[in-house]
Parts: sequence; structure tokens; C-alpha cells
Amino acid sequence: MFRATITDIARELGLSASTVSRALHDHPDISEATKTKVKEIAARLDYFPDSIAQGFKKQRTSTIGIIVPEIQHHFFSSAISGIEDLAYNAGFTIMVCQSNEDYEREKLNLRAMVSNRVAGLLVSLSQSTMDVSHFDILKKRKIPVVFFDRTHEDLTGSQVKVDDHNGAYQLVSHLIDRGYKHIAHIAGPSNILIGRERECGYRDALIDRGLTIDESLIVRGGYRNSDGTHGAEKLLALPKRPDAIFCVNDPVALGAYLVIKQQGLRIPNDIALAGFSNNPISALIEPPLTTVDQMSYDIGKSAAALLLEQIEKGVDNVSPVILVKKTKLIIRKST
Repeated sequence: MFRATITDIARELGLSASTVSRALHDHPDISEATKTKVKEIAARLDYFPDSIAQGFKKQRTSTIGIIVPEIQHHFFSSAISGIEDLAYNAGFTIMVCQSNEDYEREKLNLRAMVSNRVAGLLVSLSQSTMDVSHFDILKKRKIPVVFFDRTHEDLTGSQVKVDDHNGAYQLVSHLIDRGYKHIAHIAGPSNILIGRERECGYRDALIDRGLTIDESLIVRGGYRNSDGTHGAEKLLALPKRPDAIFCVNDPVALGAYLVIKQQGLRIPNDIALAGFSNNPISALIEPPLTTVDQMSYDIGKSAAALLLEQIEKGVDNVSPVILVKKTKLIIRKST
């Protein structure tokens, strides 16, 4: 397949390749007439600059890489929108990869981003990531990186996340205020900080309100609907079922919702249900789901802003920053 180059444009106009290059970049030494001719030929030949070739010259492209667990997850799609808006205004395009919650795929995504000489990376870890040493290559190659939402205590570098502990604490406190005393938690994996922080918020709320922590009411899994399904099945099979379930995120809560409905139980009359992340579908089910808003678009923009600063100033000239955003409790009829 024919791909036009600067040389092709230069040959057609009888100019040097360097003159064409400067014309395409609006260099002040090139006349407006020449710039117009060059751009007309470039448009006719469907010329596009080779970002990889340019990357070899500059040691980077004008592309920002994003690695997320699942693009279909509303939190991540919304965060990506925030990232893209800021990146576009700064003259960058984005390249998105999803790990599909798989550690090995996350490592492949990272190698692909480094090979393509991205200007910087924004990363949210997969639920199966235990070891984060594969990110050491970014420090060695001085590639800017910001981690967002799902982070790990062994990571170095800037991070943007929400106050997961306080968000969970406020939600469980709400359940207690509503009279629920036998509150279960379908938790996330302990290797990712958001799972630990939300479980810790759940535990602290119970302790502070004088309730006993029953370990049989804590079921650990992942962040998908199926994890909510399995968790709810275990909890509803207990000799004394819970009167409320707090789920680590909304997809998990939706999985639990289906099991509760299938077993003929009423929400919230027989059992209350709450999630975390304010997925749009949580407001559409009946009854609507009580949840915690993470302000995902804002998290994406904040992460992109930190990354753009590193790209502009250089990683050695910017100190790592950890931004912790506030959450908002959204009370609906499920509780």
C-alpha cells in the first residue's frame, strides 16, 4: 500500500525534503505561497507524519499511553474521557490498552507502549497484579508515568486516587444509621490498595458504631459482576444471612443484585444493597442503587495534568505527587 512521504511531496514540487518539512511545520523562513502549495499536495497524497520516525529523533512521540483493566467499565471509560480532553488540548493523542484484569497482559501492554516510544503513561493496575517490578523500566528510561485509581504500595511516582477508606466508612455508617446491624462486605483482592482501603473503611465504621466484625460476612473476590454473583451466593447461604451487603464496586453490586432477585428477596425490605463508583446503570435498576461517586472524569483530568507536567519539565525536575480526591455518598432506595 502506497504511503506518501516528505520525499514524495518534495519530488512533485521540485523542492528539497527539508524545505517541505519546514513548510509543514509552518517555519517562518518559508513563504506563505510555498506553505500553501506543500499543504495542498500533502492533502492530495493523504500524507500523514510518521510519529514513530519522529519519535526516534525526539526519543518520544506525541502520544500518551493509557493502560486500564477494562475499557467497558464506566469508571475507566469516563476517566479516559477526562484524560483525552486534557491531552488533546495540549497537542497529544492517546493510545489505550486494556489488561483485561490479567497481570501478563498488563506486562505486554507496557512493553508495547515503551516500544512505541510514548511520551508518557497513565496506568491503573489489574486485579491480579501482585508484583509491580515491570514498571521499573519506566524509571530507567525516564518515561513519565502517573498511576490512578488502582495503585500498589511498592509503586514509586505520582498517583491520583480517591479517599476509598472514607467513602466506604461513610456508606457503612449510613447503613448502620438506617438500622442495619448484620452488614456483609463483598471485598476486592487484598493486593490492590483500593480493595484494602474500602474493607478497612467498612471495618472501622462497624467498630466505631459498636458492632462486632463477623469474618464470615466478608467475602473476597475481584471487581466484576461474576464476583458479586459468587459472593452473594455464599452470603445468602449462611445460617443467618446478612441484612445488608456493601460491595467493593457497582459491577460487583449488580452481580449481587441478580442473585438477590433470583432468590425472591426484596431490596431493601429483606436485604439492603450498596456499591461504590456510581456507575450510570446503578441509577436505572429498581430499586436504584446506593453508591459512592468517585468523580472518575475529574480523576482522569487530574492524572493527565500531572503527566503533562512531567513531560514538559522532565521526570527529574518534578517531585512525585499523590493526590487523594474526596468522594460523595449517593443515597438511593436500595438502602
